[in-house]
Amino acid sequence: MKLQRNILGLALLGALFAPAAHAEIVIDNIAGSEVSFEGLIQGDMAWYDSDIANLSASSSDGRKSDYNLRRSEIVLKGKGPGNNEWVLGYDTSSQKWLDVNWKYKLSGNGNHFLQFGQFKQPNSLEELSSTKNNDFVAKSMITNAFGMSRRVGVGYNVGDANWGVNASVFGRELTRNTKQGHGYGVRGYFAPLNDKGNILHLGASYVGYAAEQANVGANTDDLAKFSAKPVDIGNSLVSANIDHADRVSTLGLEGLWVHGPFKLQGEYMRTNVSRNSGFDDYSADGGYVSGLWNITGESWGYKGGTPTTPLPDEPGRGMWQLGLRYDTLDLNDGNPIVVAGVPTGIDGVLGGKINTLTVGVNWYWRSNFKFALDYVKASSSKYNLAAAGNIDDDPSAISARMQFYW
Repeated sequence: MKLQRNILGLALLGALFAPAAHAEIVIDNIAGSEVSFEGLIQGDMAWYDSDIANLSASSSDGRKSDYNLRRSEIVLKGKGPGNNEWVLGYDTSSQKWLDVNWKYKLSGNGNHFLQFGQFKQPNSLEELSSTKNNDFVAKSMITNAFGMSRRVGVGYNVGDANWGVNASVFGRELTRNTKQGHGYGVRGYFAPLNDKGNILHLGASYVGYAAEQANVGANTDDLAKFSAKPVDIGNSLVSANIDHADRVSTLGLEGLWVHGPFKLQGEYMRTNVSRNSGFDDYSADGGYVSGLWNITGESWGYKGGTPTTPLPDEPGRGMWQLGLRYDTLDLNDGNPIVVAGVPTGIDGVLGGKINTLTVGVNWYWRSNFKFALDYVKASSSKYNLAAAGNIDDDPSAISARMQFYW
């Protein structure tokens, strides 16, 4: 813990001396590599109006709220010599490695390269977009439930400004005792419109990997788990545990449209779990659609198949955004077993259904600060065998984020 505080303190001290107009601190040129230092600090807060379940992750203290240092990331990056680039990142809050990889550019446009190490896998427009520029405090439920983030592997990317194809093979996460399961992924995208303030993006992705999360107890077969929270730092309302799992595969479809200060974005994902002989396979799906309006008039850019958020046109005033998102997730794939009118069990998996509506406002101030405030209304339903029916749980929450980055 003392080491974590010391690292965080050094990061803050370095950021205070960063020029306001730049997003990184250039340290030195070492062996032909221009080395720079970046960082991200996020503090999250949430207040709950619970219906049935207590959403607070710290419910033992009797409070209906959570406060969390969500991220404290420090990142070293190097450019050169030649077409080589490297990155070394660590989150001192979650004590996890971030991007730790080496990239070799095969052409001058930056969209044709080989990559080795830990990096974000080719799936989910939202997951691949910059964390510091999330449209809402919490990512969508399908991104959190089905999306795959960083794994150690080998990747190949080919493309240009308007299109790209990225493929990879991967294994476990670099941090010990975290996610594992070897597999592969591929993502392709096309932007028939790609002008300033006028962007249309279409994409699809697929990942398949071994379910290698060991179960606990007499059943030693592997387990696949999916869950969803209305607010990231709170408790889950719906969840599905699929035992005797063999492989997990997720198909994703994505779309993005930017017109001036307006952005419309949506994704759909369907996940399938193949199970060992004698057990039925499992499938679940969900999606979201969101709209964002830059009240102060700025528009988005586009790079590598993801949108890029601009700096405020007037740093002192900052950039103001209003957002609205509808989010849905269905983790049910089964039915109650009823004998003589009495439920006796479940055939399959009934993880529950949940819909959320989120209204948010973001304020990007100058070059290094962001403040976000969201209101989330959730509507969920999950089968309960003891109650012999579905239990509806419809809470609401307010979440806020304070962010400093350089």
